[in-house]
Amino acid sequence: MTSRTGGRLLVDQLLAQGCERIFTVPGESFLAVLDALHDTPEIDLVVCRQEGGAAFMACADGTLAGRPGIAFVTRGPGATNASIGVHVAMQDSQPMILFIGDVDRATRDREAFQEVDFQAMFAPLCKWAARIDDAARIPEYVARAYATAMNGRPGPVVLALPEDMLLDQVEALDRPWIERPAQDAVIQDILTVGDMIAEAERPLAIIGGAHWDQETVALVERWGEAAGVPLVAAFRRQDAVSATCPVYAGNLGYGPNPKLLDRVRNADLLVVLGARLGEATTDGYHLVTPDHPGQTLIHIHPDPEELHRVYRTDLALCCDVHCAIGMLETQASDAARPHPSGREAHADYLAWSEPAPRAGVALDLGLCVAAMRERLPADTIICNGAGNYSGWWHRYWRYEPGCQLAPTCGAMGYGLPAAVAAALRRPDSFVVALAGDGCFLMNGQELATAVQTGASMLVIVVDNGAYGTIRMHQEREFPGRISATRLANPDFAALARAYGAWAETVETTEAFAPALARAQAETGVRLLHLKTQVEVITPAAMLSDVARR
Repeated sequence: MTSRTGGRLLVDQLLAQGCERIFTVPGESFLAVLDALHDTPEIDLVVCRQEGGAAFMACADGTLAGRPGIAFVTRGPGATNASIGVHVAMQDSQPMILFIGDVDRATRDREAFQEVDFQAMFAPLCKWAARIDDAARIPEYVARAYATAMNGRPGPVVLALPEDMLLDQVEALDRPWIERPAQDAVIQDILTVGDMIAEAERPLAIIGGAHWDQETVALVERWGEAAGVPLVAAFRRQDAVSATCPVYAGNLGYGPNPKLLDRVRNADLLVVLGARLGEATTDGYHLVTPDHPGQTLIHIHPDPEELHRVYRTDLALCCDVHCAIGMLETQASDAARPHPSGREAHADYLAWSEPAPRAGVALDLGLCVAAMRERLPADTIICNGAGNYSGWWHRYWRYEPGCQLAPTCGAMGYGLPAAVAAALRRPDSFVVALAGDGCFLMNGQELATAVQTGASMLVIVVDNGAYGTIRMHQEREFPGRISATRLANPDFAALARAYGAWAETVETTEAFAPALARAQAETGVRLLHLKTQVEVITPAAMLSDVARR
């Protein structure tokens, strides 16, 4: 029990929880915290250029670390800028804590300078939003924030910090390290699941979600192979298992393999492991309908509020995926013969993920991804935001476990900040940030953060002079009536060099592989500016074809 300021006490609680890094845009409302961090070399303070970028970095860091990513922003504009990261963390089940410096307690409810009711603002966006008015209770609030962010379905927590509270001198006891409690499976339920899989004619597993460590990956792969069940990744969860797993069948979401869609429709048993069955994974709740007639649904998820939430569930297991799959793997290993559909589905995936040249296309992104597969490490971390450009990597890149950072909620501007967080968290890994021209300029200023922190990463900007995804929808709904989707862009390579990065522009397929090799030979931040045609709108369609439909 020692006397400390609220700012010092807060930083000490973060240390007690193993916090190694904080992402921030500084504000006068939490100067006491910044002062305490001045004497805390154990925590790496990453200074960002916009609060949305800082929040995205915390999202990505939480995913990679398995414990909450931490961001500090100031009140009003800082908090509203950071809200996009809270939304992403919620929909993506990422553990993070956003601390917001707030107006002092005496001026609350007067619409003081930059005042916002943060509990009301963030309540629909996060798992828990609170305000710490008593500095002596900081250990209690921080411990609860960590527990809430990690337990069940992970997600974001928002804590508002009145400026004057952080200056109070108080005595308080530190709270110990918070560990997410284990959730064991019931053996009788697991035996039932095993029997249902053995009796099914066309079983299929949809996998993904949070709490996937390397041991869980290994168990899922062994179980899938032993049972012969196709393993299908939920939207932007391609890194749940290795693409080389003999029963990996590919991913759902936007632009999936038609043969895979047929497998899902024709499955008589769906085993959902950790995934939420969200809108993108289920194609607007049509590929798998909430009542799924003719199909039996088993849902294994660590959060009871996710079970039966949207889907009629025939068997719901509230437990850790790791625990459940470990028991299922043992049971499947004793089975007489695996289903044949797993390996058949993997063969379909391999054929679907092999790019073929497209006639008349100057810069063929499919062949660019193939060149990256040849040159880059298999465990390269691929980070992207939203946009049609990502479809080429989703289809043709073969992800390894824990190597995908991509927002399932479709937020633009995520890729570059996520890559900064990945480069700092895993400095020995090769990290790639992917962005379209519209996506990149939503957080392109974080190139300054990347250079300032000494991050080692490759940025690929796919420039087609348009908000391509919206243009595609526009041509489908209102052919020939282009409105608000054209973009006039800077020279992205020159812009990157102005920030201190190495950069080149690439305009042909033949020029890509040599440029990639030169980028690999450089250090620090590198950027390739790929100039493409908006006509080549997806890996499978041309824009003119969309307009004619």
